[in-house]
Amino acid sequence: MAKAQSEKQDHEHRGDWNHPGSSSPVIHNGTPRSAGLHPESLSSIDTTMNKAMGTKMIPGGVVLIARKGSIAKWEAYGYAARYTDDQFTEMEHPVPMTKNTIFDLASISKIFTATAAMKLYEQGKFKLDDRVADYIPEFKENGKESVTIRQLLTHTSGFEPFIPLYKMGSNREDRLHIALTHPLKNAPGTTYTYSDLNMITLGVLVERLSGKRLDQYVKEAITGPLKMRDTMYNPPAYLKPRIAATEYEPYINRGIVWGEVHDENAWSLNGVAGHAGVFSSAHDLAVFAHMMLQHGKYGHKRILKPSTVELLQENQLPQFPSNSHGLGWELDQGWYMDALSDTATLGHTGFTGTTMVVSQKNKMIVLTLTNRVHPTRNTPSLNPVRREVARSAADSIPVPLKRNEKAWFAGYGDSITRPVVFELSEPAESISFHTWYEIEKNSDNGTVEASSDGKTWQKTDMAFTGKSDGWKQQTAFLPENSKFVRFVYKTDASVNGRGWYVKDVKAMNSSGKKIQSTITENQWSERNY
Repeated sequence: MAKAQSEKQDHEHRGDWNHPGSSSPVIHNGTPRSAGLHPESLSSIDTTMNKAMGTKMIPGGVVLIARKGSIAKWEAYGYAARYTDDQFTEMEHPVPMTKNTIFDLASISKIFTATAAMKLYEQGKFKLDDRVADYIPEFKENGKESVTIRQLLTHTSGFEPFIPLYKMGSNREDRLHIALTHPLKNAPGTTYTYSDLNMITLGVLVERLSGKRLDQYVKEAITGPLKMRDTMYNPPAYLKPRIAATEYEPYINRGIVWGEVHDENAWSLNGVAGHAGVFSSAHDLAVFAHMMLQHGKYGHKRILKPSTVELLQENQLPQFPSNSHGLGWELDQGWYMDALSDTATLGHTGFTGTTMVVSQKNKMIVLTLTNRVHPTRNTPSLNPVRREVARSAADSIPVPLKRNEKAWFAGYGDSITRPVVFELSEPAESISFHTWYEIEKNSDNGTVEASSDGKTWQKTDMAFTGKSDGWKQQTAFLPENSKFVRFVYKTDASVNGRGWYVKDVKAMNSSGKKIQSTITENQWSERNY
């Protein structure tokens, strides 16, 4: 017990995977070392972002990686504004991206709406399973009487994903009424359908219960106390040079959208809506995310009660396993969280090209902010970039190894088959090893295989998927006349976990004598921390 406690303390001191150690109460500038991270892994993010710019997937972006409150990487890439139209016509004076560029967050705005609602929840203004119509009477039209506030927050109300409000009504009041009275597509609680209508409705709920417009209440309850001065709806004109431009929208006579909300429905709602409209910078978003990691508190300022944060982060949808969802927050979504995905990892994305990943177990914040819709949304999916940045951030966190200890690492990749082959000096009866793995359950796997000639392989009973929960010693018994053993890592076409590691490989003959081995093929790499 004492040894285990000592090893745990050592891992926490170094900041190993899932053992981050103590955290600063506020975000501050740091280094990879101060955050317990490896700079080489973080440096690979530069390659990812430069490649995305080279293919015109994005004109630019800002990446911020923080752990335990220490900012380990904060870099700007490319341009905040570069084009005059959707034909990629260059501006005469393009605007470089800076670390303090302000982005249209698009759907990350939903997190602010959810947080604002939960502030009112803490004040006893409503209960999660109250009916929405009890507070917004017109909402009950078209058979929506039973929809609850919890269902709005978890996208299980039954609404369809989207309606073009910007083509309807003539003012904010008209359009909100259209959204509130719109019929459901499915019965409440029967499906998960990500819908802007849920959060538009929740924004109205905040306005009705607070007596203030959503932007005013968010500033009063969240961004003001946190001193998030770059975070707002409808940024003033003087901030335009600091704001990332978005899409060229001639079809509604907007031209290049720059300094105004991109989302057409939010724009038609005067820039203030529950689903979109918030602008922010990387540092401000890091402050907000760190508040969540600190159980609702940032420095000496408490925004939410710890019990409320727990509610926000609790999976509300076990009945929809692939759509794990807290209240407003998405959970365990490997398609953009990649190796950081976990049941306790929070996040959200935005259509304009924004991504927030918050790993509770590692006290890590990963922000990938781009204006990928500039000058057009008709570009390749940003999801590979989202994944690669999150993966590099995860890879920078060392797995638990003793000092100067080495292990073989299978690496990352989609649709790979990656072996490391050991040739034995004589036939072996068994092979023992220690292994650590966090790989996508049932989709990616590691196997131990044996061969008498190095050509025809037979699987042993050792196969791994999911998580090992620390280092485990394993023994694989081999077929007769086995003179070769290999460890093979296979992945599917998406989502990588933190990886598969093997160390202390020892082959034994029938007498229990250790057999010498030589690596003859190796697509793995050696890691030591």
